[in-house]
Amino acid sequence: MPKASRDNAKLEDVGVLVDRSVELDGYTVNFLTFREDLDATPFLKGLPGDRCTCPHWGYVTKGSLTYRFADHEETVEAGEAFYLPPGHIPVQNEPGTEFVQFSPTTELQEIQAVMRNNMQALQAG
Repeated sequence: MPKASRDNAKLEDVGVLVDRSVELDGYTVNFLTFREDLDATPFLKGLPGDRCTCPHWGYVTKGSLTYRFADHEETVEAGEAFYLPPGHIPVQNEPGTEFVQFSPTTELQEIQAVMRNNMQALQAG
């Protein structure tokens, strides 16, 4: 049975966010920790509707996360499991928020590539 833990995950530290990830049979498991509040809106530019098109399932272990959809916002808090359908934007989180997220790997990689490119462009000025 494929399984993952924070201890056997690949570490990526981007300052505001620490991402530990493992791929399991076509799905990526991310153990995520936000050090600071982050609005991901500028990082999703160029995607359809400038929104994340990858579905995610997850569980918040500490803090809270707020997502914007076309017609509303929703917040998930510690102790809550969630499903994010395509068409969302992460717009706010409590600093120190920790959660586990499950996503289809191929779709997630496409989103992450756009986000990295946008992040680099913003840093370059």
